[in-house]
Amino acid sequence: MKYFISILISIFLLIVPTITVVKNIKFQQQCSGYLKQAADANTPELALDRINLALNYIESHNLTKGYTSVLWKTEDENIEFWYNNIKACKSELENCLEDSQLEKSNVLMKVRESLTDNDSNGTSLTIPSGISRYPNNLLFGIFNILACIWFCLFITLMCIWIEYA
Repeated sequence: MKYFISILISIFLLIVPTITVVKNIKFQQQCSGYLKQAADANTPELALDRINLALNYIESHNLTKGYTSVLWKTEDENIEFWYNNIKACKSELENCLEDSQLEKSNVLMKVRESLTDNDSNGTSLTIPSGISRYPNNLLFGIFNILACIWFCLFITLMCIWIEYA
């Protein structure tokens, strides 16, 4: 019985972080990576192509409204603002395709400033935290808390079992 319990706890402790990592990687590959490339693009056509790829993922996964936060709503976790900002970048890029090179460069700088933030760590993408787990952020929070509790229980049980073995 004690081996069965320890196996169950171990599996749970491995599954929760694995799912979180996989969801983060999937989001990076299918959305945030494209947004980074759009911010770094040298031509409006290339930036527009990358934004369209990111928007396809965003819209197909219904990441167009809501908040990623669980307990309270903060503006840095506002998905609707983030989505509308990306749509505005797309519109700016579409409207500048026939403009002069100077105007295209200005639009590309504006897109870069809209998609990225400058902080103490340098330049990073503007993305609501926890969006890769949205809309299941509460579920993942609960599972992470349970995983921590189970980990403490697992260590306690292992110490007891070792002592009586």
